[in-house]
Amino acid sequence: MGSSDRLFNRQRTVHQILGGGLVADVMLWRQKNLTVGILSVTLAAWVVFELSGYTLLSLVSSVFLLLVSILFLWAKSAAILNRPAPPLPDMYLSEEIVNEVAAFIRTRTNTLLQVSQDIALGKDSKMFFKVAACLWLISFVGGLTDFLTLGYISLVIVLIVPALYEQYEDNIDRYSMMSYRKLQLLYMKLDEECISKVQKWILEKRKLS
Repeated sequence: MGSSDRLFNRQRTVHQILGGGLVADVMLWRQKNLTVGILSVTLAAWVVFELSGYTLLSLVSSVFLLLVSILFLWAKSAAILNRPAPPLPDMYLSEEIVNEVAAFIRTRTNTLLQVSQDIALGKDSKMFFKVAACLWLISFVGGLTDFLTLGYISLVIVLIVPALYEQYEDNIDRYSMMSYRKLQLLYMKLDEECISKVQKWILEKRKLS
């Protein structure tokens, strides 16, 4: 199958797209013991959370409280007994790291604001439908389950879907491209009949005003 018949016209394999390292091996079940171990541990953690009634925030807070208390008592007892203090690394953020993080956040934020502006002004109809569909899906899924369960389900999907896709990628790509072409035709028809007319009506109103 040529690259033009692949999803997104890709030329690389799924393993290469996922980085080609240990993470890709785990996601594609090439390290079966490790993948099964991750699924088992996360399943056990999810069951413990559900049965104990703990939330993720309360557990993290309890762990940090225990850690801080241990380090505080260790430091105090070390000072009294003339023992070495806890071996903690220097907690310091360099100016270079802060600038890199700030530049990354600024770039992504500006991109998000630009896309939001284009959607609000009706300049990008395709992006509007994509964003609307994603927000609706998030709202729908969020109403069905809690954050912890959603995280576990997402992990299961990440560890299963890529492996299934790699095994049946020829069939999946063929049917996906057929569906994509049909959706393109449907969108062109919808754009011609509805969206273009609405945009023309808005422009006419602006000219009259």
